[in-house]
Amino acid sequence: MPTISRRRFLKISLVSAIGTAAAGVGSFAYAHDIEPENLEIVQLELHLPRLDPAFDGYRLVQISDIHMGTGITTERLTHIVQMVNAQNPDAIALTGDYVTHGDIQPLLPGLVSAFSQLTPKDTSVAILGNHDHWTDPIAVRGMIHDSGLTDLSNSVYTIKRGEALLHLAGVDDYWQREDRLDDVLAQLPGNACAVLLAHEPDYADISAATGRFDLQISGHSHGGQVRLPIINRPITVPLYSTIYPMGQYQVGTMIQYTNRGVGTILPAVRFNCRPEITVFTLRAAATNQADPKASL
Repeated sequence: MPTISRRRFLKISLVSAIGTAAAGVGSFAYAHDIEPENLEIVQLELHLPRLDPAFDGYRLVQISDIHMGTGITTERLTHIVQMVNAQNPDAIALTGDYVTHGDIQPLLPGLVSAFSQLTPKDTSVAILGNHDHWTDPIAVRGMIHDSGLTDLSNSVYTIKRGEALLHLAGVDDYWQREDRLDDVLAQLPGNACAVLLAHEPDYADISAATGRFDLQISGHSHGGQVRLPIINRPITVPLYSTIYPMGQYQVGTMIQYTNRGVGTILPAVRFNCRPEITVFTLRAAATNQADPKASL
């Protein structure tokens, strides 16, 4: 076996250590400065058996988990809103966590300024997330109102095309036990197609059991923010997002979709888990097959 001198060994070790450190610094710089800004527009075509043909091709655009102030500025959010508007949405759904913690009053004008520029054909609807409740839910609801959005917490908004109906429903935050699903179900007339906004994705096990919803859209998990390469799994996800952490799933007769969010919580990094705008094109009839690769 060849031998090397102590001096050469130390030199090789030093070069190796410097290389490893540089790679680590480079990876952190990418995760902190580049990937969080690299927004992905995910296009999905979903066939909903109860969707009336009058709504075939309906475009529902979702954003989630803004976390204003944790890497997201008014300028950045305004750019995201412009990207949403460019998708030609019929309706826009915001699924909670507009803020993170602390004094949110300085952040509210920026949220209102950006969200006021949303331009759907029909409506923009919003629910609250756990962080909104942990900070100041009254102020967040005021921001939603001032932005011209419809607060869909434990309520239903119905869109009409002649005699055809499409229901957009929402529950308030499950983590805080503010959800009132029975109240929502009582507001759903007939058997028309219904889409549910629920911040925590694992709520799908509850909502799907009712048999009343065709699609649930959620956020909350951020996809884990950091996902391990090759196995493509998150290092960790928050409570109530462990079953359906990212992407599309079939839960009984209902589709569950978990959006990765556009913002971050600390540490404000993303790796192998880009922020996301989701564009759903709704189609009448046919049967869905969830893509397992999209889920995990």
